[in-house]
Amino acid sequence: MKSIRSYLKIGALAGGLLVMSGCELDLANPNAASDLEVLTSREGIIAYSVGLRQFYSTAGVEAAYLYPGVTGRELKGIATFTNILELEAGGSALPSFNGNILNLWSRMQRTMSMSEQIIENAPTISTLTGGTLSGIMAQAHLFKAMALGTLATSFEQANTETSSTEKVTFKPRTEVLAAAISHLNAGIALLDATPVSPEFTTLVAGSSFDLKNTLYAYNARYNLFAGNHAAAISNANLVDLTKRSEYVYSTLSPNPIYNTIFILSYFKPRDRFGLPAELFEAGDARYNFYLTTPDAVVNGDPVKTLRGFFNTQTTPIPVYLPDEMKLIKAEATLRSNGSLTEALALINQVRTQTTGDPFGVHAALPAYSGAVTREALLLEVYKQRSAELYLTGMKWEDSRRFNRPGPPASTAERNRNFYPYPDQERLNNPNTPPDPAI
Repeated sequence: MKSIRSYLKIGALAGGLLVMSGCELDLANPNAASDLEVLTSREGIIAYSVGLRQFYSTAGVEAAYLYPGVTGRELKGIATFTNILELEAGGSALPSFNGNILNLWSRMQRTMSMSEQIIENAPTISTLTGGTLSGIMAQAHLFKAMALGTLATSFEQANTETSSTEKVTFKPRTEVLAAAISHLNAGIALLDATPVSPEFTTLVAGSSFDLKNTLYAYNARYNLFAGNHAAAISNANLVDLTKRSEYVYSTLSPNPIYNTIFILSYFKPRDRFGLPAELFEAGDARYNFYLTTPDAVVNGDPVKTLRGFFNTQTTPIPVYLPDEMKLIKAEATLRSNGSLTEALALINQVRTQTTGDPFGVHAALPAYSGAVTREALLLEVYKQRSAELYLTGMKWEDSRRFNRPGPPASTAERNRNFYPYPDQERLNNPNTPPDPAI
């Protein structure tokens, strides 16, 4: 039997090769010379599963968090590279040949393709059984869902399956979100039937990645985005808020946000989490958790220095933050005409928290004292999400869902509504829809 060192070495190699290829759309499979061994052997599938998580936690997270972070005004593009200038400008100045948009699209396609290969091939390996098989399958369903969710929050339409032989078709983002939720439900069902084995935790997930709670958390998130409020609440209730689930990094596989912001110096965090001054609340302890000095002014915009989960090579990044579940329940309650009192209590649990968060993210604010109306409390949820969930890839989606001012009238909270489709996809696929105007 292979040692854990051997599995991790193979998985790290697969992940590293995929990261380097992430800027291309039709990527060559780095394991092409040994596909038979990778996809039909126990050892190969285990290594490929490690590579899947490593690829998403580096190349995937970079694209899913940083680029929407610029579009959702959490970050400011400060580099003079054309791709960065276009992303920062947004609107009609963001062309379909922009390299960052291609990166986001292609990295989610690669994540989907790897996940699909595991889902198709893992059950056929006779020596892969029990909680090791269920864990590998559930993790593949999770990362397929993450990729679908990122596509659904970035593009008006996307494919839900990949293909090496046919031109994929596009579906509305509502159907893409539904497909993501279906994969999450499949992963949860697998683990309900057969919990993960110690071997899966040791060889694939590692002790820092909590698969079952992550499946529940993302199911709550995407059901909220899809407007399935009861399902969002029920899944959020299943998340153990005392547990941590993290992407871990090393000097050989560094934190991708740190690498892009501190080493490459492409972006800087905007002040006030990118919120307009009238929505930012002074005294919020999360401000000093995520942002620090030195300050600067770039092209008239005040910017800060990033900290929190992003200011060293090896700082882990949470896969989700526990207090997101409270804010999901508050929002879903409000949007389904539920109890204002219950929603307010959930908001105050986030606002007034000073201890107890597993990741140390505490607002330490006084209890909410504004109007207790559905509209006012929804605005408060938006404000709390902008601070609590800073740089997690969601503020752009939030700004649309909360009907915040957007282009062409305003670019204060987002500079586009959806991205154009990458030129490389359009050139290769006649099914590509027309680009959104802005």
